Parts: sequence; structure tokens; C-alpha cells
Amino acid sequence: MKWVLLVSLLAGLSLAHPDARYPPRNIVEQSARAARRPLARFNDLAAEEDEISTTGAAPAATSTPLECFQVSEPVLMPQGPTFNDGIDTPAANPAPVGDAAGCTVVLAEHSFASSYGAPFVGNYTPPDCEFDHVVINFTVLVKGRQYDRTGVMYLGDTEVWRTSTAEPTPYGIRWVWLKDMTPFLSLWKTPQTLIYDLENNVDATYTGILNVTLTATFFKSPVSVAGNRAPADLIIPISERTGAAGQPSQFTYPGQNATNTVSFPQNANRAVFTVDVKGQGDEEFWWSNLPQSAIHTFDAEYGTYPGYSPFREVQILIDGQLAGVSWPFPVIYTGGVVPQLHRPIVGVQAFDIKEHQIDITPWLPLLCDGNDHTFVIRVLGLDDDGVSSASLSSTTDDEWYITGKIFVWLDDEGSVTTGTLSSSYASDPSISFSQRITQNSTGANDTVEYTLAVTRTLSISSYVKTQNSEGTATWTQSLSYSNNGGVYASGYDNVNTFGIAGADAATSAGLGISYSASYSYPLYCASSAAYSPEGNLTLRADLNQSLIYEVRGDTVFPTGLEAFVAGNTTDASQFEGSTLSTSRNGSATYMRPADNSYSTGVGQTHQIFSFGGVHNEDDDTPESTQLYYREVSAFNDTIIDNYVEFLGKAISP
Repeated sequence: MKWVLLVSLLAGLSLAHPDARYPPRNIVEQSARAARRPLARFNDLAAEEDEISTTGAAPAATSTPLECFQVSEPVLMPQGPTFNDGIDTPAANPAPVGDAAGCTVVLAEHSFASSYGAPFVGNYTPPDCEFDHVVINFTVLVKGRQYDRTGVMYLGDTEVWRTSTAEPTPYGIRWVWLKDMTPFLSLWKTPQTLIYDLENNVDATYTGILNVTLTATFFKSPVSVAGNRAPADLIIPISERTGAAGQPSQFTYPGQNATNTVSFPQNANRAVFTVDVKGQGDEEFWWSNLPQSAIHTFDAEYGTYPGYSPFREVQILIDGQLAGVSWPFPVIYTGGVVPQLHRPIVGVQAFDIKEHQIDITPWLPLLCDGNDHTFVIRVLGLDDDGVSSASLSSTTDDEWYITGKIFVWLDDEGSVTTGTLSSSYASDPSISFSQRITQNSTGANDTVEYTLAVTRTLSISSYVKTQNSEGTATWTQSLSYSNNGGVYASGYDNVNTFGIAGADAATSAGLGISYSASYSYPLYCASSAAYSPEGNLTLRADLNQSLIYEVRGDTVFPTGLEAFVAGNTTDASQFEGSTLSTSRNGSATYMRPADNSYSTGVGQTHQIFSFGGVHNEDDDTPESTQLYYREVSAFNDTIIDNYVEFLGKAISP
């Protein structure tokens, strides 16, 4: 029944975001209109008006910060399964797994005010306790007025976590996020320069100072984090490599080329590339950008639109050859059109922006030859002819924050991996495109409607011989994309029905590698802005966003099953992987008179989240077991319904 409910939620919802201006029409000169999409233009408006808004009453005890959270499965801690959102509670009498004490270290206590170009920099020394698991706790307290901001954590030149912040209220908000950092165990075992970059700006208007406490808990546990493999022996950053100077190491693309030439170890037996990207500015809402041929359609009334289509492909190249791709998940950050849509429940992945895995083990015969090799990350959109043809572009609008890294597993020192690069199939994607522009009764452009569909398949196979094994290593990807979109009312109304589906697999029986992931990212967004003859402004939006993700086998990152092993009430060893399915929908309205004297608004959000283990029956029929379920609703900063099940039992949130 719950799965039926989850599917049935694919209806309407609301969107907003605070990094752009939507001033009253009668004071805007044509030359002053920035090339910003309305979803971005809404951002400044909502943020600037938040303190005088009459949108909902503040909680009665305004001295107590509002607890914000992202809905997610529990995390393994020394004491057992622990929920990480500040609202949910652990299961009753969790069973400790391994060292129940562990040791906790404060990594940073810092207030981020005017912090552009001024990250927190500290020296990390491994704690004096034995550990094979690491979980960080990121706690933030902020009040006043502020945008959502991007936070990135580095150990040296290697990005280990990317997040975004929630937008505050005048009386304050607080949130907690726990993240399993065990995949980076080789870095935690040695001294590091710890850099936490949280770009914030504080002035007379934007008053919110982000007060951050970052701790790490180190402990030993027999629970495996990712399949049957230990964490990687070596992690090679593909980044700007400015950690030694105390600066963040992300590339800003396309202004910078995201490329490194590295010396690769010759004794590697497996290698996985992971990539982390975040769209900023005109790329924040890339999934709603216009086809490049249509960006000037509404110049006379609205202004220039961001372009290169609502499709993006992240490519990984090794020595100029395509090794894999990522079609990004469209993260919607916490300002989203009106902040009330995202308080206290933030969007999917807003607190934990996931990385995509690309197995590059088939490239080991090349990478282990003793020579240096060049890795490139690039983000591409589409160029089009305005009618019926489109192809990959060579760039995008500004801008993308990009890093990558290579997780490497090693054989004994002195051994050399050899083999033969056998076959590679990576043709250009297949693209179907159509577009139509219509005019109103005055002859001015009024609408742009387009349909876009993209498919791609990729396959790379090689014979690989390592110190202890040999076999054919294969990496395959199959992806599909669709977007039926339109811009109406001379540029002020937008609709997107968007979807990405994909399947990745790494196989090699001889090398003992088995990994697969399947994913689906449906999204529906409708937004509008309307000015009355008097200059009063009304913003409306509906948004529905879902994420369905299944992973099996030798994944780099935790599967999410670890906490359920610790729950000690289910035989998690039966599972070959995990499955996550969530749908979040909401709606919001924002109104402001022409004289800016006040503002009003209403926002509501509903989310269903299900997490489980997956395995195949004897006849290879896939089977899943639900381990965690949550259904939660909010209206104007207040949780109005919250139901949680852990291992099939209802618990009190």
C-alpha cells in the first residue's frame, strides 16, 4: 500500500529559491534585467522580505530555534543505529555493534560571517584510539536573514563532503547531519589539513551568521560499510590542489579547466572515479534552462534566459577518451522560491549532495604503465537549430563547482598490473528535439514550448591481470532523459516535466568485482509570477520531486544497510544491496504589494521515504524488504504529521 501511495504522489508541488531579484515591474528598466531564470530571480525577493513577512506565525517559544532536517535512513554509530535529522529518535534499545564507546573529536567550531575566500582551516591528527569507522556530526545554528549557502569539506586537496545550508528565520533555526565518512579511512589514518569552506556574506541586509560545530566519532565495528571490500588503500584527488595554501580545491567551470595529470600506482587491482558537481548562478536550475536558440525570445519583456537546454552531461575523460558519464540529480536547495517550502523539511539531497561512481578498472592496463595520465571533468549542455535538431555543446553557462577523486585498491608493493584494452563503445548520445515559439495578439513573443529526449549507452571492456587474479573487466552505462517544458506569459511562467533514468554496472568474475546501480529522478515543476496593474506581485509554484535508487555489490560508499545490521533484529547478510525511494511534494504562494510594506505567503510540504534491502530469490526474481519508512508533512514551519517505522515497528518521532 505504501508503494502505491509513493507512486501516486507524482502530482503537483512547489518550488522556490533565493538568489535572484524579482523587483516590481514599474521600477525595472529593460537594460537592468539580468540574464536570470525566474526560479533564480525569486531568490532575492523571498530572502529580503523574510523578516517583515506575515507568512505564518513564529513558534510560541521564539527563543528556541526551529529544527530543520532532511529525511533519510539512520546511520551506524558506536551505540547502534542513530537517526540524523534532529527530529527522529533511535529505535528502542539499539544493540551496540563493536566498540560502543568510540572516541569523539571536535574538528571545528567556527562562525562563518563574511567568509568568501576565508574557509576554516585546521590541523587534523588521528585520534589515540583504534578505529575502522568514522562518522561526522555537522551541527549549525543561524538566525536572521540569509541565503542558502554551499559548504564543502576537504582533507588536504580531496573533497570528502558537499552540503548546502538551510535559510534561517529571525528567531533562528538549527540542524544536524550525520555522515558516514568511512570510505575515506586512508585519509583519516594520517595527519591532514582540514578545510571547511562555507561561503557566506553578512551585512546590514543579510544578517545570518552560520555557527558551525563539526565533530568526528571514530570507532571499531565488524559491520562492513560497502559490500565485502575494505575502504580504498589510496585516494587520488582530481581537484585544483590548493589545500597546502589553506584554500578550497574545487574547480569553477567553465572558467577553469577541471583537469589533473597524475602519476598512477602500477600495483592497482581496482579503481573507481567519483565526481561531485553543483550548479551555481545561471546553472543552478539547469533543468529548466531554455534551448540555446530561444534564450533571447523574451528580451523585450522579461530579459535573456539562461540556455544550453535543460540537459546536462558530466563527462570523465582519461587521456582524452570518454571513460564514463553522470547525468546529475537536480538538487533543489533550501531557498526554493519561498523559504517556507523548505522549512523544516529540506529538499532531497540538500544536506548531502551525492557523488556518482564510475568504475575505471577496465583502464588499468593503460593507467598502470608507469606513465603520467590526464583526467578531465567537463559539463556539457546542448546546442540546437531552433526547430528539430540538437547536439552536445562544448560548454555551459556560468557556473559549476567541480571536483573528482579516484579510489584505488592496491596489491603488494612492487607488483605491476598489466593487460589489454579490448573494446570501447561510447558514441554520441541520441537526441530528439522539437521547439515552437508563439506570439500574442500584439505580435510579441509569448510562449516557448519544447520537447527533448536523450539516450546514451556506453561500454568499456579490458583484460586485466593483477598480482592475484585476472579476468575481463567491464563498465557499462545506459541512460535516458526526457523534458517536456514550456515558458509562458512572456517569460514569467514556467513548466517542466523532467525525468532521468539510468543503470550502471561493473563486472569481472575473475577479478572479484561486482557492482550495479539503477536510478530514476522524476521532477515536475510549475512556477508563475504575476504583477497586477497596481504593481502587486504574486508568486506561485508547485513541485514534485522523486528519487529512486538501488545499489548492489562493491560500492565505494555505504549502502545504508549498516545501521540495520547494528539493529541486530534482521539478517542483513541476506541482502545484496539496498533500495531507496522517496517522493517530496509541496506548494507555495507568495504575495507582496507594490509599496513593499509587507509580504504574505503559505507553504506546505509532504514527503514519503522508504528504505530497504534487496536480494534475488532462487529463480533470480528481485525481492526487497522494507527496513525503514517515514511519512512527514509540514505547513508553515510546523510539522503537522509524522509517522516512522523502523524494522517494521512504528516508533514515536
